[in-house]
Parts: sequence; C-alpha cells; structure tokens
Amino acid sequence: MAYTTINKSSEHFNTKLYTGNGGTQSITGVGFQPDLNWTKARNVGTFHMLTDAVRGATKVVQSNISNAEQTFAQGLTSFDSDGFTAGNSDDINGNYNYASWNWKANGTGSSNTDGSITSTVSANTTSGFSIVTYTGTGSNATIGHGLGSTPKFIIVKCRSHISSWMVYYGDNTNFLKLDTSVATEDLNTVWNDTSPTNSVFTLGTNGDVNTSGRTYVAYCFADVTGYSKFGSYIGNGSTDGTFVYTGFSPSFILWKSSSNAEHWWIIDNKRTTYNPTNNLLRPDISDVELVGNANMKVDFLSNGFKLRQTDNALNGSGASYIYMVFASAPLVGTNNIPATAR
Repeated sequence: MAYTTINKSSEHFNTKLYTGNGGTQSITGVGFQPDLNWTKARNVGTFHMLTDAVRGATKVVQSNISNAEQTFAQGLTSFDSDGFTAGNSDDINGNYNYASWNWKANGTGSSNTDGSITSTVSANTTSGFSIVTYTGTGSNATIGHGLGSTPKFIIVKCRSHISSWMVYYGDNTNFLKLDTSVATEDLNTVWNDTSPTNSVFTLGTNGDVNTSGRTYVAYCFADVTGYSKFGSYIGNGSTDGTFVYTGFSPSFILWKSSSNAEHWWIIDNKRTTYNPTNNLLRPDISDVELVGNANMKVDFLSNGFKLRQTDNALNGSGASYIYMVFASAPLVGTNNIPATAR
C-alpha cells in the first residue's frame, strides 16, 4: 500500500538558496510558482520577509517584528512560473546570501463563505496549505480556510495595525507568538477555546486576531501523510536525544519550546546537506545565521528527525516543544520506493 500520494514534495514546498546582486534579479529553480515566499538574509542582520499571492507580491509582513503590513516596492516584486523576482532591498537582494522557503497554494484566491466572516482563500488541498485573508468583526467568529481537512497549525498576523503573530499549534486554549521568544500563553479570547474543523477555524475577540475593521492574514496547515507533520515532543536532555517520527525524511523544520522562553528556530536540508544539521535561522529576531552551532544539532533521518544536543532550545530534559516539518522524500510513496537517510 502506498504511504503517500505526494511523491515529489518539492512540487509543493521547496527551499531555494541564492546570492543577491544588489540590483534586481529573477530567482529560478523553485520548481513552481510560489504563493507564499519567506526570505531571510543569512550573513547579515535583516528582517524576515513574508509575501503571498493573496495580498500581493509587494505586500510584506515580517515575522521578527509586530509592525503592520508594508508596501515594499524594492522587495519581492512578482511571483514567477519557476520562482520570483527580487528588488534591490538588502532584505531580499543585497550583496548577501539568502534562504527562501516557498509554498504552493492556489493563486490569488477566491471568496469563501464557510465561516461567519467571509474570507478570501487560496488553498492547496493536496498539500494541506492555505492562505486566508479576512476583516475582523470584534465578535466571536469562524473563518473558512478551504483545506477540506482540519488544520493543525495556523499563523495569524494583523495586516493593518501593530500586532503580535499568533500561532495555533493544536491546543485550542493556548497560543505562541512567532515574533517573540515567550513560552505558551493561555487566553480564551484568541481561539475561543474551540478547535478548528475541516472547514473553519474559530476566533475570539482578542485584538491580535479579530478587532472590528482590522485586516488579517492567516497561514493554515494540515497534516498530509508522507509530506507534512505538525506536533510536539518532550526533550530528554541527552545527546542521544528524542527521536520524532514523521513518516518521511525532513527538508525543513520550524520549532520552539512551548514550556520555556526560547527562540523559534528554522533548519533545512539545503543550508546543511549532511548530518548533523546545525545551520540555523531564528524567525523572531533579525540576527545572522548561526553556522555549525555546536549546541543545536539535529539528524535528518529517513523517517523523522533525532535531536543530538542538550540545549534547552531544542532538547531540555522534560521540556515541551512544538514543530512544523515538511518532507524532502516520503518514507514510501506511490512508487513503493523507500526513502533513505542522508
């Protein structure tokens, strides 16, 4: 029996590394026209730049700060058939090295009336990813996400005002903030203590997710067997660290301690091509990439990932962590060819 219907993960998510030229250039080799692009300079302290096809290529929100959306003509200027075009901003195309993470949704989106608030949704139901925009009402509400399956991970950012990045990670009473290192918080006015369904997610009256007249963007992710996984693990405080089963070989991991005040972290299989994987970027701050970090080692295996250090940021004894993982290859696909560790 086939393990997954997505044999080529890079048709839906792909990391692209490139070198900026200080002017403008077309970045190719993504493998598809991206609908969400997240770019960060590696060797200089710049903002994390997130643009998507629903808001428009020049509309930027930045994960390391709480600022409102900006129109940024010198940033990403278009989504192209095999990548994107970058302007001359140091944040996206200065004379530096860059990492960009790219997701495929379904173009500019269409109206969705599944929730009490009408949303605009661009959904890739095959890969379990959607981009959602909506306008808040200030009252408890539901928002259609278009996935046809229940999201396990949702990131919400207010576009029109200064606001924290609110992260749903599977616990409808708690939330994390992508732009800060604080531990998980409990506030019933965020998700209204209500879990998402296969058609909607629920919001309370908290201003970071649902103030009347303010505009928002949400990125919604569902588990897809053999392609993506969203969950949690408990650290063991050992260099023979916790193993997390995903059912595929990872290409990208975003994680954070939910029980302690620690940074968010991103690793991928392009910036480090061998084990242990330990070149890291931090979504909540603008610092340069940590290269070859001795305290943050992770092995990418054929069926998951294994922690190889004791740092509290990834494997503290008894600490809780949440993660988002995308595949480089499934454990077994429809072609019945098993993946191998690198």
